[in-house]
Amino acid sequence: MTSNATAAIAARPEARSGALGRVAGSPLVRLITRRVLVAIPLLFAISLLVFILLELLPGDPAQVQAGMDATPEEVEAVRRRLGLDRPAPERYLSWLLGVLTGNLGISSVQQKPVTEILATALPPTIEIVALAFIVSLAVALPVALLAARKPGGFFDRTIMVISMALLAIPNYVLALLLVLIFAVAFRGMLPSLGYVPISAGLWPNLRTVILPVLALSIPLMAFYARFLRGDLVEQINSADYVDTARAKGVGSWRILWQHAFRNSSFGLLTIVGLNIGGLIGGTVIIEQIFSIRGLGMEMLQALGARDIAVVQICVFIFAAVAIAANLIVDVLYAVLDPRIRYGRN
Repeated sequence: MTSNATAAIAARPEARSGALGRVAGSPLVRLITRRVLVAIPLLFAISLLVFILLELLPGDPAQVQAGMDATPEEVEAVRRRLGLDRPAPERYLSWLLGVLTGNLGISSVQQKPVTEILATALPPTIEIVALAFIVSLAVALPVALLAARKPGGFFDRTIMVISMALLAIPNYVLALLLVLIFAVAFRGMLPSLGYVPISAGLWPNLRTVILPVLALSIPLMAFYARFLRGDLVEQINSADYVDTARAKGVGSWRILWQHAFRNSSFGLLTIVGLNIGGLIGGTVIIEQIFSIRGLGMEMLQALGARDIAVVQICVFIFAAVAIAANLIVDVLYAVLDPRIRYGRN
């Protein structure tokens, strides 16, 4: 068949619609659709749970924002201004409708739209979380491969001891140690407070995020390295395909990278997906230590001031990111191994 005839067939409406139908009906698209449909009510349930928990917290939000010395009339005026005089279901439905229409409400403490707060709080949090994720994997993967190549060797034993020590240190303690070393002992080698946006320059921006990124990524890289190393060693010692590859004369590095690592990557993906939520949650403490006005610091301060609009949207964003990370992991499973199927055929 000539190329012109092929192009004419492909240009037919029925041919195009058939191709689109095959794409839309592919297992991967169906998987994504099912996961998104499950995520929507899950986000709704999380937002409702957060609202209920905020309602059950002891104390009066109006009293907190009016001040302990405020008169009953002043407290009542604040309650009306915040809409706390309305029934709780009405306030929740009003907030939910606002989120669906893009109106996230007004911060009762900062007296400005929540969208403006997010515009300044999201960039530092996204940058710190993304860099911590990249650094942890970029270090853990080669370290685990080198350790698994000679199990029980000097490098393997050294890495296991170091990773155990790093895992025993909480990230907030590690953050203080990093400040003590790089900001105090080395006399301001790296700043310990504040955040410079990337628009002010790449290096000034990186100097302010190096310590927060290390505080978040070091425990993760130690955990990933230990987990992947253990899985690789198990694959090498017990898998039949490894013995077959060795019998064929395949080199140890090729066996480790092309065979063992491919199977171990599924377990690593699972662990990474489960740790995304913890990585985001760690920013709440890390941003407070380094005085970075990101999403975690905004949520922590809003929680103390009972700024309900800010707390709800921050938790909503954290939950959405965690759900999206698990969706991406499920999709990567199906991409890496087409034999994997979810649900009924």
